[in-house]
Amino acid sequence: MIKRPPLLTLTIPTYNEEKNIRLPLDSAYDLVDEVLIVDGGSTDKTVEIAKSYGPKVSILSVDNPPNFLLNKQRAIDNAKGDWILQLDADERLSPELRLEIRYLKSSLQHQTSNISGYWIPRKNWFLGRYLMKGGVYPDAVLRLYQREKAHFALKNVHEHAIVDGETKWTEHAIEHMADPTFERYIERWHRYNTFDANQLIQQGVRPCAPCYLIGKPIVTFLSIYIRHKGFMDGWPGFVWALFSSIRYGEIYFKATNQ
Repeated sequence: MIKRPPLLTLTIPTYNEEKNIRLPLDSAYDLVDEVLIVDGGSTDKTVEIAKSYGPKVSILSVDNPPNFLLNKQRAIDNAKGDWILQLDADERLSPELRLEIRYLKSSLQHQTSNISGYWIPRKNWFLGRYLMKGGVYPDAVLRLYQREKAHFALKNVHEHAIVDGETKWTEHAIEHMADPTFERYIERWHRYNTFDANQLIQQGVRPCAPCYLIGKPIVTFLSIYIRHKGFMDGWPGFVWALFSSIRYGEIYFKATNQ
């Protein structure tokens, strides 16, 4: 009997994610035919926990590049499934999205259309609630796509997968549990600011002081908090708007003090 190749591979890039790795695995393990963990050299129990889920799980051990999207590209290069469901270690499928993907999977096997990927709305958990205003939702992410038609440009840390073909939207959302505490948010905030500052340095761009210290912060805060009604998310909405705006100051100082 010829064994059929897997239809759907769950890919998860990881680095020291023992506190989070169960989120994507618990929500999606039973939906997929294969799980590929692309691990950037974790020194905690991330890999051990992932392996405990069973024989579907395989581990690709790599380095931990500053632009972690490289490991998402490595997942595309090494997965066996015709389709990839990509989740970060701090994300999970909502119960409604689980049902939707279960239904979609049954149609992907015999798909005859030119649909190569699905945009999925994402709800971001921040300081005790999901942010639903401030331009944060729907935080569209392209996370379900045909493996052979997808790739990353790898130009910055915020980009989406690029697919050759048409895309559609799912109705239900991924739940992004990135910032349950302010400490974790600040850790990630500094990391992304450092990456963006290093990009400016590599490009030989010296940021404009009035722009990064005054213009961009003011425009960003007003856009998030007033125009996109971030105030409706309460205190978390104000904190999100504030730190989304003052990040330009940190980027400026990191880029100009090298």
